[in-house]
Amino acid sequence: MDWTSAQLRSLVELTRRGTITAVADALGYTPGGVSQQIAALERATGMELLHRVGRRVELTDAGVTLARHAERILATEAEAVEALERSRNEVSGVLEVGLFATAAAEILPLALRRARLSHPELTVHSRDMDVDEVYDAVATGGVDLALGLDYPDVPIPRDPALRVMQLYRERFSLAVPTGTMPGRTVVGLADTRDLGWILPSAESYYGRAVRTACRRAGIEPDVRHVVTDTAATLALVEAGIGVSTVTDLMLGLRASRFDVVPLRELVERHIVVVFRSAAERRPTVSALVEVLRAVAADRNGAGT
Repeated sequence: MDWTSAQLRSLVELTRRGTITAVADALGYTPGGVSQQIAALERATGMELLHRVGRRVELTDAGVTLARHAERILATEAEAVEALERSRNEVSGVLEVGLFATAAAEILPLALRRARLSHPELTVHSRDMDVDEVYDAVATGGVDLALGLDYPDVPIPRDPALRVMQLYRERFSLAVPTGTMPGRTVVGLADTRDLGWILPSAESYYGRAVRTACRRAGIEPDVRHVVTDTAATLALVEAGIGVSTVTDLMLGLRASRFDVVPLRELVERHIVVVFRSAAERRPTVSALVEVLRAVAADRNGAGT
């Protein structure tokens, strides 16, 4: 049958996410583009692959069957790409990389500059995405590898098909409006009991991790503003609206005027690179992973 990898990937992604909009966000398409991919796949198979149930879509029996086989087809295709890359004995080709905003601003430029010097035949395409979506994007082949985050307090579930390699760790401090805690050189989470917080949703890994740390310290954070965007969070702290946790990388996103006080508790996040285990031997993937490790080593060295 005449179908494309993009069409199969859209179908597989539907089994994970359930809505056309969510698939579009994960794969970098428009919702209309995803609908066109599925419609083309239905024409190619001559079968109905999904039907709508309210705002969501459900796969038909035929859709479930094809999606199951599509995962194997895409895995075989990835193996073929790996074999072709190895046969060239050189690092050349195109890599699709997923990343979150902080990584896009603070990590990617350094990595791309180093990769261009070390591997001039390697082309990197990047796509900004929700940090909690990067694992699924790698698993489904939407991107070849991704920069993501992991939290010791709320670890990301491990997919055996993925490799998750830690690049470096960041310790959280507390960002407070100027003058809120004069003279303090360290602060405990319990000291924020009467302060308003700015945090992402409790459904996000970051939001859950901070709330977990606060509860361990004996408080429930008074979250008055649920904000996902880091730059917006920093602006709200600067405006005196509330407090939030920050790391050095996060502070680099926006020049801000507020006080940053170290936390007494150890609250961390880990910057990781994620790629499919089956792609580990691809020269392009291994080359970019090594570049990212070198960038991380430089940053770790600068921080010591």
